[in-house]
Amino acid sequence: MIKEFMDFLKAYGVIGLAIAVIIGGKLNLLVTSLVNDLLTPLIFQPALKAAGVNNIAELAYNGIMYGKVVGALIDFMVVAFVVFIFAKKIMKEEVVAKK
Repeated sequence: MIKEFMDFLKAYGVIGLAIAVIIGGKLNLLVTSLVNDLLTPLIFQPALKAAGVNNIAELAYNGIMYGKVVGALIDFMVVAFVVFIFAKKIMKEEVVAKK
């Protein structure tokens, strides 16, 4: 039964998928930190100071905390762009297309 289980793991690439999920999670943490701790303060610092907040997540209007959504959107866009560049370089294609 153990051999059958190991064959299953190898046949369906479960180990490779697990490694990809772990690396992807850590890449997400890295990109999130770059966005939240480096890019957002550098790019949006004047606007944040004018709004009277230190962090984009603190932005609010009439009690609606829209800053977290804006921060998550920026984070998503940067992660999506990094994945796009990575896929383009790894796949060595001019146009990244669905196969």
